[in-house]
Amino acid sequence: MQPTLKHFDVSHYKGLRVPAKIISYVFHPVFMPLTMAIIVSILNSSAFAAIDQKQRMQWFGNIALNTVFFPVITVLLIKAVGFIESIQMRTMKERIIPLIGTMIFYFWAYLIFKNINAPLVLRVLLLGSFWGIVAVFMVNIFMKISMHTSAAGGALGILIVLMMVSHLNLMLPFLAVLLVAGLIGTARMVLQAHRPVEIWAGYIIGIVVQVAAYFYLR
Repeated sequence: MQPTLKHFDVSHYKGLRVPAKIISYVFHPVFMPLTMAIIVSILNSSAFAAIDQKQRMQWFGNIALNTVFFPVITVLLIKAVGFIESIQMRTMKERIIPLIGTMIFYFWAYLIFKNINAPLVLRVLLLGSFWGIVAVFMVNIFMKISMHTSAAGGALGILIVLMMVSHLNLMLPFLAVLLVAGLIGTARMVLQAHRPVEIWAGYIIGIVVQVAAYFYLR
């Protein structure tokens, strides 16, 4: 029998709902590609050594434009014209148009950095993020997969890739991201936003697309 939210009584965790909401906003999926791009540039500094500070800021600005600004504006415009009831997109149907728009922006971001021959790990991150949105869109047809844990899984996936390509010991950063990913999934459960299967499906997709992107691009 497929688990449903009613099988997980979180009523005695009411005091955790406020922290859970804060975690959900702070680690919102829309911020994850930009955040991980910055982290990747720090952890894999040797690959970015030839890139001066000004160019890095331009790169991060470009990523922010395509993965944060445009997706947020798209959702706000769709909400303004009445295609969705809430910017939180609580139903699978409400997610369709925003996900399609985000696919376009993510693909454009990847295409830009592919054409300028950016460091491999950055191209992996952006291609994996694009594939992740496509996968979430497809799975969304059948269930309301967690976009939060999909993004968290992507963060774990790119750390796994970094651990494969770097000679540095990245176990501590990986454990830190793992802890954050766990907090995100727990927060979504406390808020009763998803069933466990939707939480775990998000993690799996996020990890798989990043590792797959690495093997595709290497």
